[in-house]
Amino acid sequence: MELNSHKFKENAKKALEDKDLQASLFKLGTGFPLKRLAAKERLPEFENLRDQARDIKDHTLRHLDYYLETFEARVQETGGKVHWARDIKGGRDIVYEICKSVGAKTVTKGKSMIGEEMALNEFLEEKGLIPVETDLGEYIIQLRKEPPSHIIAPAIHLNRTHVEEAFRKTHTDLPKERNLDAPEDLLKEARAMLREQFIKADVGITGANFMIAETGSTVIVTNEGNGDLTQTLPRVHIVLCSIEKVVPTLEDCTTLLRVLARSATGQEQSVYTTFSTGGKRAEDLDGPDEFHVVILDNGRSRMLGHDTHDMLRCIRCSACINHCPVYQSVGGHAYGSIYPGPMGSVLTPALHGLEKACDLPNASTMCGKCEEVCPVRIPIPRMLRSWREKQWEDGPVPLLQRWGLSWWAFWAKRPKAYHFAAKIKMRVMGWLARKNGHFKSLAFTKGWTGHKDFPAPEGKTFQQLWSEKGGKRS
Repeated sequence: MELNSHKFKENAKKALEDKDLQASLFKLGTGFPLKRLAAKERLPEFENLRDQARDIKDHTLRHLDYYLETFEARVQETGGKVHWARDIKGGRDIVYEICKSVGAKTVTKGKSMIGEEMALNEFLEEKGLIPVETDLGEYIIQLRKEPPSHIIAPAIHLNRTHVEEAFRKTHTDLPKERNLDAPEDLLKEARAMLREQFIKADVGITGANFMIAETGSTVIVTNEGNGDLTQTLPRVHIVLCSIEKVVPTLEDCTTLLRVLARSATGQEQSVYTTFSTGGKRAEDLDGPDEFHVVILDNGRSRMLGHDTHDMLRCIRCSACINHCPVYQSVGGHAYGSIYPGPMGSVLTPALHGLEKACDLPNASTMCGKCEEVCPVRIPIPRMLRSWREKQWEDGPVPLLQRWGLSWWAFWAKRPKAYHFAAKIKMRVMGWLARKNGHFKSLAFTKGWTGHKDFPAPEGKTFQQLWSEKGGKRS
């Protein structure tokens, strides 16, 4: 996918005008967030587990070199091989050389954000190989030639009609008059098409939610059986992961697993949680002959010890994405990045540079919900503010935006004048909207009123109420 994070405003405008997308996103607010809340309430120790998960990741990052080297040693002991990739090009070349060494033609793939980051499908196709996504959502967007719009639900922006169109356009050898009116029909057809690919595949590629240094194991968390079929049926299994995915022990991994599924989908555990340790042994009935782990850096080592260090704790649960009011309004493609939502707004500038993702630090209401729900307590709002500060100091900031912030700062530095002016403004706005209680258009708020009404102030300001109750103005 071509990075166009610098076009967030343009992308967001198109997303807001897309009625099908808006209908799909409307369901998100009543889906994953409510399921997460219910799962949290069923587990009294959930908050304590979040603290433990944060501490595990912090400890690992402080000793990252040690645990990565330990993981490599354990993989080698089980007959596998670890490959180190400094950047995307290095990772692609490693994967291709492995495929070429076994004469691979068809490659099945489980869902992998590192694979997306590497744009691996396009690269393998250029080399004459046939990559086949086997996760249902990934399979659908591969047919539509689209990037994922969500980390755990890549096709969340689509509806049943979109899927039917993609299947009829691609599965041309099937009868045209077949019935695809129900989701079950679509699922049955996808399963039949993919079953043949599982059997044909020479190489299977998966991601990894965790790498366990203690045992040299990799872990995938899925709700479909495609991940297991991808890594056990082909002769070669390639795991794609990034340096921060390593954890010290099996016990640490189980702690993280307890908060991962609950935060992501509201499940106690995902349907499949699969541990892979090396290739097929003599006593095994199935499994790959070769086991390779490709570990990608691609800018992550630069984040260690810097402002975005804490982002390396991320376990890709998507809780911050699911709860973000901005994502719920514009969807994942608007971010123009592999990683959408709040976590992507921090990670993308760190990996690609602020100049290529200049809009993303501002693609947030700073409501703080992302930090509130993060299973490893990542302070995303703090890091977004840090990016904004760098943007202000080093640019690029549009002249109008810089002028507007300077004007606001002038008043903010003079509290008495600020509160006096705000008091007058609230009264005037309340009077102007006395009939409807809202504005359909208002100066300097076109970005808001273009798609929703602007609520008029009601009664006294928060600062007035706070003062009356004995609070002090800062």
